[in-house]
Amino acid sequence: MDIIEIYELKKTYNPDTIPVHALKGVNLNIKQGEFTAIVGPSGSGKSTLLNCLGGLDHPTEGSVKIVGTYIHNLPENQLIDFRLQNIGFVFQAYNLIPVLTAKENVEFVMLLQKRPKSERISRVNQLLNAVGLGDKMDVRPNQLSGGQQQRVAVARALASKPKFVLADEPTANLDSESAENLLDIMEQLNKNENMTFVFSTHDERVVRRARRVITLKDGLISSDVSKKIEA
Repeated sequence: MDIIEIYELKKTYNPDTIPVHALKGVNLNIKQGEFTAIVGPSGSGKSTLLNCLGGLDHPTEGSVKIVGTYIHNLPENQLIDFRLQNIGFVFQAYNLIPVLTAKENVEFVMLLQKRPKSERISRVNQLLNAVGLGDKMDVRPNQLSGGQQQRVAVARALASKPKFVLADEPTANLDSESAENLLDIMEQLNKNENMTFVFSTHDERVVRRARRVITLKDGLISSDVSKKIEA
């Protein structure tokens, strides 16, 4: 099933002064359970595409259909609620709330969703143990390493049980061991929960693991390669 459908997506910044054509007519479908990397040089449109997929940016032309909903047409309040219920985000800069513990950071999105307390506690415990941080639940971000903070961010992204996760350069600030551990965790979640992941990345480690690699160049898809899955 296609959970992401993009048609003739265009995004132009500064249209009235010096136009920057970040996306020039992208067509793309992504199915449930894919583990996809979007690659390309700086300025190719990777982050813009991810932001449009997540409803963080609005296209100039074209359509973005996520799990049957055209999100580019939604009023802002409905878009915020749609993101909350359907999309998980993992950012390069972690974006954890510094005054909250690891446990509270992961729980926060479920509080916004008004999930019952028993469900929140169970899900937090499950996810922080899954990312190897069961012993760091009451620790604040400034007491965690970069790799540990990014693992908290992954747990937080999954807490809402999203339809898919968007990860923008999630390994960029990590050492090799932390990056490989993080990718192990995301691969396992992909396989065990059929969670869909879409990465924007320059990192060969991510590209090596991805089962589909989409290359952007000058705002257009220049190649789209699916790898054979070994039995």
